Amino acid sequence: MKLRLNIALFTCMLFLASTLHAKDKANTIEKKPNIIIILVDDLGNADLGYRGSKIKTPNIDTLAKEGVQLESFYAMPMCTPARAALLTGRYPMRTGLQSFVIFPGHKYGLPTDETTLPQALKESGYKTAMVGKWHLGHADKKYWPQNRGFDHYYGNLVGEVDYFTKDRGGIIDWQRNGTFLKEEGYHTTQIGDEAIKLIEEQDPNKPLFLYFAALAAHSPYQAPKGGAEAYEDIFKDKTKQIYAAMITELDVQVGRIVEALEKKGIRDNTLIFFASDNGGKLAGSVSAPGTGASVTPPASNGKFRDGKTTLYEGGVRVPAIMNWPAKLKPGINNETLHIVDIMPTFLKLADGHGDAKKPFDGKDIWNTLTKGEASPHEELLINAEIYRGSIIKGKWKLVKMAILPGKTELFDLSKDPYEKVNLAKEFPKVVDELEARLVAYAKEQKTSLWFKEQRSFMGPQGKTAFDPGFDVSDGGLPKEKPVFPKDYEVSK
Repeated sequence: MKLRLNIALFTCMLFLASTLHAKDKANTIEKKPNIIIILVDDLGNADLGYRGSKIKTPNIDTLAKEGVQLESFYAMPMCTPARAALLTGRYPMRTGLQSFVIFPGHKYGLPTDETTLPQALKESGYKTAMVGKWHLGHADKKYWPQNRGFDHYYGNLVGEVDYFTKDRGGIIDWQRNGTFLKEEGYHTTQIGDEAIKLIEEQDPNKPLFLYFAALAAHSPYQAPKGGAEAYEDIFKDKTKQIYAAMITELDVQVGRIVEALEKKGIRDNTLIFFASDNGGKLAGSVSAPGTGASVTPPASNGKFRDGKTTLYEGGVRVPAIMNWPAKLKPGINNETLHIVDIMPTFLKLADGHGDAKKPFDGKDIWNTLTKGEASPHEELLINAEIYRGSIIKGKWKLVKMAILPGKTELFDLSKDPYEKVNLAKEFPKVVDELEARLVAYAKEQKTSLWFKEQRSFMGPQGKTAFDPGFDVSDGGLPKEKPVFPKDYEVSK
């Protein structure tokens, strides 16, 4: 009898242990990582401390040191195309956003039939939140972040705004979930405050996707009070001092985000991706706020050729970091990767999926990051437009300008990453092969929405256009009698 009881007890213990093991295993499988994307704007490739700059960025440097530094990571030449690629996993030429950026007077946006990263993550059980610069459509609410998968949004819809007033052409572009706001504060600090609040309030049993889209270090060059003075003995140029202070304030907010994750107890299970949307702006000039004077852009892309708006390395090869303490070992990765890879990679980790009818151009790069495998790309399209394009295959990079008189350049990036020697005449067969692939992509491109709409009005930017029915004739945020439609709320 005693033997039977012992056998029964032993059997129960085995069953209980097996059940608990299965439950633990299930919990491990079901526990999805929190995902934070920190996308900065117009950051020079050489303008971070870990990349040799005198600009102080200790928190970003720590992310790099303790994470995977992506040294051959490509974004897009300008803001809107980069954001479209990031949030769809598809080349912008498939969405009509391949050329230039959405101006304040434009009425188009990221096509609403495209599935976005927040939409897919939301379906996979994530809370989705965004703070900062959107720049994927503002004239109609259907383009707004709240209607593209984000549960929460705080920031500005158009491109650049004044960092303090959030003014753009007489319109104050600043809102929280559709409520337009008139707040005092500095753009970078304010979105940092909002990000911290979101992390603190997050349910630890539900995964979080936070998209922190900084306006910094985009013009207008404006630093928080006292920030530029810290660089007076480091940089002679006043604009450079301001630019450096803008980046340092951005770094402060990165540090605050990491600290908030640690206090919440979720840092180890949080994947942080940091990158710039394009290279630093080098050419031309920009207006100094409040003065009407022009200043030379202060960014540095190091030895890389040219900068923002171009297809050369300085325009599209950007600083990028992937950091996840529990899963990623620190190191440097030199494989050729692209911003379109982010969505398919993150969805794989989150057990999510995109739209089968609109396949990704991006690839799942997780094994490249964790196992040292080669890039999954046989070739990489930098961009295809009606007047230019660029493609990379192996060590070769082709840059094609179709505007008369035209120009064809071929570079061996393995020996010449700074694109100093054009080898097009020495390797005509390589040129023919890459040009054929580039033309094939170009034939697939959707008509550029910028070219389609820009011809409809005169002037480089036009007046800011918001949702139909939003009257901006008074020049800005209503002071007494709101001119927003009834479904708008205005906070003074």
